Amino acid sequence: MAITKDIDAHEHHHHHHAPQTNKYEEALALYNTNISDAEVHEAVKKIIAEKVHENDNIETKKFLLGSVELTSLHTTDSNESILSLVEKVNKFDTEYPNLPHVATICAYPAFTELISQSLEVDGVEIVNVCGNFPSSLSRMEVKVAETSLAVNDGATEIDIVMPVGKFLSEDYEGVCDDIAEMKQACGECPMKVILETGDLGNSSNIKKASILAMYAGADYIKTSTGKEKVSATPEAAYVMCQAIKEYYDKTGIQIGLKPAGGINTVMDALTYYTIVKEVLGEKWLTNKWFRLGTSRLTNLLLSEIVGKEVTFF
Repeated sequence: MAITKDIDAHEHHHHHHAPQTNKYEEALALYNTNISDAEVHEAVKKIIAEKVHENDNIETKKFLLGSVELTSLHTTDSNESILSLVEKVNKFDTEYPNLPHVATICAYPAFTELISQSLEVDGVEIVNVCGNFPSSLSRMEVKVAETSLAVNDGATEIDIVMPVGKFLSEDYEGVCDDIAEMKQACGECPMKVILETGDLGNSSNIKKASILAMYAGADYIKTSTGKEKVSATPEAAYVMCQAIKEYYDKTGIQIGLKPAGGINTVMDALTYYTIVKEVLGEKWLTNKWFRLGTSRLTNLLLSEIVGKEVTFF
C-alpha cells in the first residue's frame, strides 16, 4: 500500500494532475449536499404549522400503530421481559381484531430464537440490532458473525449502525465497505442503517450519510440508536426524506425510512408521518416503507384510537 502511495505522490509531483476523486465522492457529487440547517429548519416549521393538523385523525393514528417497531433494547432485558412483550403482541390480535398489529418486534439478538418460537401473529417482522450495536466498533468478523447468527435464529430484518467515526473522518470508502459487508451478511433480510443523526453535526452531513448508506446497500435509513444524547429530530427525517427522494429519482430504487429514539408523543409521530407524506408522497405511506422505532408510543396511539387511557403494552 505504502509503495503505491509513494508512486502516486511522485507522479503528482511531476505531472501536476488534479488528485483523483474516488467513486464515493463521485456518487456524492450527483446530489445536492450543500444544504443549510436554517433552510431545513424553516421547511420543517412550515410543514408542522400548515400540514400536520390535516393528519391528526383516527385513520392516520391506526396507520401509525401498524408502522410501530415495538422496541426493547435495555440492558435489563431478560427472557421473561421479552416473552411478556411477545405475548402482548399475540394477545393484541385477539383483543383488538379491528386494529392493525405492530409492524415488528425489535430486540437484541440474544432473544431472536425465543421471539421466533413464541410469536404467533403473521406479518409481524422480527428485527434485530446487529453489528455491535450501538457503537458498531467491534471487528468486522464479529459483526458479520452476529448478523449471520441472528438471521439463522429467525430475524427477518436487521438494523445496523453506520460506522460514525469513519464517516466523520471522511473515510467514505471505509463507511461503504462496512455497510456493504453487513448487507452481504444479511442475505435476503432487509437491512436498516442507523445514521446516528444526532452525532453528525449538520444537515449536509446527514444528507451525505444517507446517500452513502443507500449507495452501499441500505434498504432503510434510520435516524438513531436512542443511545446518544440527541435522537431523532424532524429536521433529520426531512433531510433523509430528501435524500431518499433524490436517490429514487436517480436509480428507481425505493428506500424506507425509520425515525427512532425520542418519539415520545402522538404529535411527534404525526410530524414524521407528515414529513414523509409531504416530501416522499403516498408511495411511502405503507407499513413496509415507513416505520417508527419506539416503545412508548404504542400505548399512546392505542389510547387516542379507543378514546380512553389504555396501557396494553
